Amino acid sequence: MSNSKNGKPNTNGKGAAKTLKIIPLGGLHEIGKNTCIFEYGDEMVLLDAGIGFPTDGMHGINIVLPDMTYVRENRHKIKGMIVTHGHEDHIGGISYHLKQFDIPHIYGPRLAMSLLSDKLEEAGVSDRTQLHNVLPRDTVQLSPSFSVQYIRNTHSLADSFSVAIQTPLGVIIHTGDFKIDYTPVDGEHFDLQKLAEYGEKGVLCLLSDSTNAEVPGHTPSEQSVYPNLDRIFGQVEKRLFVTTFASSVHRVNIILQLAQKHNRKVIVVGRSMLNVIAHARNLGYIKCPDNIFEPLKALRNLPDDKVLILTTGSQGEELAAMTRISNDSHRQVQIKPGDTVVFSANPIPGNTLAVVDTIDRLMMRGAKVFYGKQHGIHVSGHGAQEDHKLMLALTKPKFFVPVHGQYRMLVEHAKMAHRMGIPEENTVIINNGDIVELSADRIGIGGQVPSGIELVDRAGVVTDRVMRDRQQLAGDGVVAVAAAVDWDLKLAAQPTIHLRGVVTSSDQALIEQLAIRNIESRLKEHAKQRAENGSREIDWDALKAELETGLQRAVQREFNGRPMVVFMLQTPTEPAANQSLSTTPPSSRRRRRSAAVVAT
Repeated sequence: MSNSKNGKPNTNGKGAAKTLKIIPLGGLHEIGKNTCIFEYGDEMVLLDAGIGFPTDGMHGINIVLPDMTYVRENRHKIKGMIVTHGHEDHIGGISYHLKQFDIPHIYGPRLAMSLLSDKLEEAGVSDRTQLHNVLPRDTVQLSPSFSVQYIRNTHSLADSFSVAIQTPLGVIIHTGDFKIDYTPVDGEHFDLQKLAEYGEKGVLCLLSDSTNAEVPGHTPSEQSVYPNLDRIFGQVEKRLFVTTFASSVHRVNIILQLAQKHNRKVIVVGRSMLNVIAHARNLGYIKCPDNIFEPLKALRNLPDDKVLILTTGSQGEELAAMTRISNDSHRQVQIKPGDTVVFSANPIPGNTLAVVDTIDRLMMRGAKVFYGKQHGIHVSGHGAQEDHKLMLALTKPKFFVPVHGQYRMLVEHAKMAHRMGIPEENTVIINNGDIVELSADRIGIGGQVPSGIELVDRAGVVTDRVMRDRQQLAGDGVVAVAAAVDWDLKLAAQPTIHLRGVVTSSDQALIEQLAIRNIESRLKEHAKQRAENGSREIDWDALKAELETGLQRAVQREFNGRPMVVFMLQTPTEPAANQSLSTTPPSSRRRRRSAAVVAT
């Protein structure tokens, strides 16, 4: 197992490097924002472009994107994109990236392209690319060096694929997200035969989903949740709420089948759930009669034992329907004693506390809540160790790169490959941004590209400085000071001071005295220097900088933490009678000049 350079790439007679570059920008040592580049010469193909979700310290952030600097700098090389399936951590970033660079063609499953089309339309970037639907075993030519065959796999989302990428050096198999489900809900079986055919012909390199590499055995079939949900549905006498991932089309299909069986009308709450169901029904992945659905406004007129409310919010997302219902902040739906809520999903890493808090609030409002593995109402969409072994056995790759998982998962997956006969020197464990250089007889890491993150809130991309300010505000609060100074370099009025989120043992009057002393002392020093230099002009910018620096130091001495200091300086509108106009800044001759807010 290697994680450093592994020798020099082969070259042809002209000295040109005969290597394929594989560069992941997301999905390594994490769950989410899966994005990968395949590059050969001047040709670049992207595989997926997903989003990640913010951690607790990312205040105000909605989504996390990978740093796409390398792609932007090499946009002239882009020949197209391969999409494996329609989960947000694989397609959610595309509309953002298209605002920065064009992608000539995007190829993917019908459901993923249908969902993506809406996203591009909403973002106003539909004209930056062309979307193409693919079917099982379709082959598309993206460039002279890259063609791709789509191989049906099974996952928690319908219409999911692995891909076989033909390159001048050989075949690269990327599994996409997968588990091996022998009884898929939609009857679309994993095309294991095609994988075996590639294995017999020879696979140069396998990149494989590692999410459940630590889990022994096989991941159960999606069908295994049906009898357990059926049992719960059968014992509910009043209103029934069910929350799951909106994109889990197979799970949603099962829930709708059970709603019909138990004679319940379905009220769908949550924009993403409504959107996915509409697209999946249009494409035939969800089959149910129209009359099973009722609008939300019909809730008050339906008997409690005839209602099933299907909602988003299984991950405790702040603005999702189930979270707002638990907070009693949803305008149209409230929990009543005797309601039953089913969480048909497990928390993804980082969401556990939010989910637990939501469950607690629902129970405090009188609901009975079913959640957790003990009820058998959720199964993973990712393969466990025996699924991984079968993938390795069928494809028989020469080289192996575990992807899509946290570090410990990648390590365990690599060990599994070694036990199945792939030499350690033919395996690399990589980070986001690593350049995997692959030749016909060697694999290694040949450097790095930028691989950080870009944070996005409702207003757009959030810079590092803004994020640091938010973290400082959240950690230590803010002290805001406003002061007015006259032409004699004296305070024109008592400064105003406001504290927010700051813990202090001093009262407001003492803090104000501290600020006044500090400001007056520095004004006197500035006036003294001005007199010694014989200058009649006042450098207001330099004065403001001195005052804010002094206040920052004084605040840090006074408080145990490091609260943000916001300082505003107001200067006089007109010069004193004995002052020359030359002492008045041009902007001050026309209007009162307020210094910019400065945050530290």
